[in-house]
Amino acid sequence: MSLTEFSLIQRFFTQQRVKNPLTALGIGDDCALLSVPEAYQLAVTTDTMVENVHFFAGADPEQLGHKLLAVNLSDLASMGAKPLSVTLALTLPSVDEAWLKAFSKGFLSLAEQHSIDLIGGDTTSGPLTLTVQALGLVPKGKGLRRSTAQPGDFIYLTGCIGDAGLGLKIKQGYACSDAHAQVALARFNRPNPQVEAGLALPDIANACIDISDGLLADLGHILKQSQLGARLDWELLPLSEAVHAYINETGDWSLPLIAGDDYELCFTVSPEKAALLTIPCTKIGLIEATPTLRLYKAGQLQSLTSKGYEHFS
Repeated sequence: MSLTEFSLIQRFFTQQRVKNPLTALGIGDDCALLSVPEAYQLAVTTDTMVENVHFFAGADPEQLGHKLLAVNLSDLASMGAKPLSVTLALTLPSVDEAWLKAFSKGFLSLAEQHSIDLIGGDTTSGPLTLTVQALGLVPKGKGLRRSTAQPGDFIYLTGCIGDAGLGLKIKQGYACSDAHAQVALARFNRPNPQVEAGLALPDIANACIDISDGLLADLGHILKQSQLGARLDWELLPLSEAVHAYINETGDWSLPLIAGDDYELCFTVSPEKAALLTIPCTKIGLIEATPTLRLYKAGQLQSLTSKGYEHFS
């Protein structure tokens, strides 16, 4: 007998082994009920992934479940919010039990790592489309924003950038060593949201964003909303061996600047507070008062043409 909408939810998405104490009522009613502590604000974000736009047809469903949740947790991290719960909406072309089992495993495994409840959602038929709404808690008045960078702030990055972009190129046919391909594809398929780093930043950073569309594009959002500019030094960018090897072979040094899907955090910190940083990060530039983004490579000012991925462009 084929699965109905409600039996599908019951079978694949109600078997979590953890429960957030702030979830008063989860899946099973028309709405979920959450308790929000008085000293906190609720951070809310939504991301949608569409087959052949955000992921390839035939993508591994377990990796897809992980990535869908990870990109939303990355948004919460960029606000300095602690993940609380999520809702999940699935549009499926058909009911494939093996696909659903693998997808829910990837999704719920990451949820359990961060003690997140899946509290509701929806399922319907149609082209494969996956949507998550994620909710988190941030102390009142402490939420990190894009609009609050200050002239003289240092610009920092967690982790390395460009690996996920290299992973995409490998999926599209670029050939490299097995070791480098393994690193790049892991970053592309199973990003690691910087939740703990985000929680360490609200009392230190002035502004923050996650790297989803590429460093130039995402830092550009901070600069636009803060009405400021910046200087970046290409040689300071944190790059893996795999990305260095790709650049040495192809000459494409723009990859780490414009490639998305890394889901690292880019944030700004005043010089006075830089010594308070306790998370692994790399200083890559400086916020400036003149509203222009300047990139230097080998001491030379570079022309910026492409600034990353944009839908509908």
